[in-house]
Amino acid sequence: MNFNFQKQSDDLFSFRNRLVIAFLLFLIAFIILIARFAWLQIINQDAYLQRAEQNRTITYTTQGSRGTIVDRNGVDLAINRMGYSLEITPDQTKDITHTIDALAQIISITPQDRRRFQRLREDLNRYDSIPIRSNLTDTEIAIFLAQAHRFPGVQINQHEYRIYPQGSLGSHFLGYIGSISQSDKRRLERENLLQNYEGARKIGKVGLERSYENVLHAQPGYETLEVTASGRSVRRLESHPPSPGKTLELTIDSNLQKVTEAAMHGHTGAIVAIDPRTGGILTFASLPTYDPNLFPEGIDPESWNTLNTSPDKPLFNRVVRGTYPIGSTYKPFMALAGLAKKVTTADHTIDDTGVFYVGKHRFRDMSGVAKGKVNLRRSIEISSDVYYYWLAVQLGVDEIHDFMSLWGFGQRTGIDLIGEQTGILPSRQWKEQRFQQPWYVGDTPSIGIGQGYNSFTILQLASATASLASRGVVMPPHLVQAIINPRTKEIQKITPPPVRHINLRKQDWDVVIQGMVDVTLKGTARQTFRNTPYKVAGKTGTAQVVTVAQDSKYDKNKLKRQYHDHALFIAFAPAEKPTIAVAAIVENAGFGAQTAAPIVKKMLDYWITGKNDLNLPAPTHIAKGKNVRQ
Repeated sequence: MNFNFQKQSDDLFSFRNRLVIAFLLFLIAFIILIARFAWLQIINQDAYLQRAEQNRTITYTTQGSRGTIVDRNGVDLAINRMGYSLEITPDQTKDITHTIDALAQIISITPQDRRRFQRLREDLNRYDSIPIRSNLTDTEIAIFLAQAHRFPGVQINQHEYRIYPQGSLGSHFLGYIGSISQSDKRRLERENLLQNYEGARKIGKVGLERSYENVLHAQPGYETLEVTASGRSVRRLESHPPSPGKTLELTIDSNLQKVTEAAMHGHTGAIVAIDPRTGGILTFASLPTYDPNLFPEGIDPESWNTLNTSPDKPLFNRVVRGTYPIGSTYKPFMALAGLAKKVTTADHTIDDTGVFYVGKHRFRDMSGVAKGKVNLRRSIEISSDVYYYWLAVQLGVDEIHDFMSLWGFGQRTGIDLIGEQTGILPSRQWKEQRFQQPWYVGDTPSIGIGQGYNSFTILQLASATASLASRGVVMPPHLVQAIINPRTKEIQKITPPPVRHINLRKQDWDVVIQGMVDVTLKGTARQTFRNTPYKVAGKTGTAQVVTVAQDSKYDKNKLKRQYHDHALFIAFAPAEKPTIAVAAIVENAGFGAQTAAPIVKKMLDYWITGKNDLNLPAPTHIAKGKNVRQ
């Protein structure tokens, strides 16, 4: 028998090669296994221990109560109450329309509820539970629970509801809350605050609810439970209670706010009242108002469209966002400018012929009546346009700009509300930058009577009036006077210091203020303030909305209502020792003496004497027999 030793040797070599390869593969697999073991058990031990721990624990985030808002006397303006809502999680519901239709057969669901649900669904993601009905009754809860098995992805949840007990009163300074939208989440992420809203559903949208969101928002708590594989709770491992939001105590007097809004009923406009001693805002009214209770659970599209398309713009905050020419209410400040810059004196007299000329251009007195010989004090009393045309030209626009800047015109007051506008306080530089045109002498006279390029907020006018009442102490206007911790009862007083002092001679203050007192005693507002038992310093104003040609006469009967003049009035009282300063504008209402002054008179009557048509109790300081500081 012959053996093929060569073939046998080749087979052995091949076998050995396969054995080596198999060994190498085994070695590589072993090394990979050891490396993976090291990765899991040594390098990433903490991470996997945490993951394993999470498999046996559940952490619940808990939200505390949002802070409340009260007025200066403790009257509730924004509070919370517990309630139940019926909610749908889109990710867990196959056919949402069919589910809502089926729910509507056992629980009342209105078309407004459906539209609100769709609106919220656009803002939230499919994993969020979205309310289809809020404020369920006990009967409705029982009916649903009996048939809950029919509705996968639908559940009843208990929530705190934001309530505004006074309805539309003060809606523009209060604002409202709403569901946290995707844009809200992006903003919170940019501000590194998103972690504070874990499990939260609502956030402040406008007004104080937005401006003091960081104070009103409750800090979340959490509870960690140990659970079995089936999810049954075994024991509590850790618990941190949430911290409730803090209470805002406002400078607002809600009864004075009621008097103001009632007096303004049927008009559009804005009114602000300030305590000139502190800068605390007593009344902040933008008319018409709206009901903030429409918003916390999501306003339905029909109501939103009604508010958003109304020609009266009820959602527009006229106090801080509306800018207007302020007409003759500018004159007391112009008079002080003339005295301070020494381009006029208290005794200097001009002849008011009813017309002032710059070159060939005529500037007429709005009343169309020549007023004869007038000095500074009388120019305020009878509201001489010609005097202030002349004074504006004597001063020049840049001197006017610099002096009026001291009073806060054309700049933000610093009120504790987001969204304040600056308005326009014109200067040569402003016009060149805005229009690429030089300032002409003919631009100046109108500035002196609060017209022309002038455009200010009513808050700026009210703040300046308060500074005039305090003889040059410029206090920053503010709405919040204290922040209160509901747990510890610790009170943080808000007492902003003066921004500046406008230093003028005593005789200059005296003559201008006496001229304003003359307005209410024998001048343009004498009819309104006849027999008033306290002394009032005031000034009427009428601001043109449209320009009237030189040879034409203003005739409101030929103009649409939106082109009628605005009515304005500023005042402070008692004139000797003021405790309240007011600025009011009534849009398209004509002369200030006829419309705006009577409204302000009702406010002053209530604040100083307690008199009112609403059977409201007198202000606290009257009940105590004295005017008190905040």
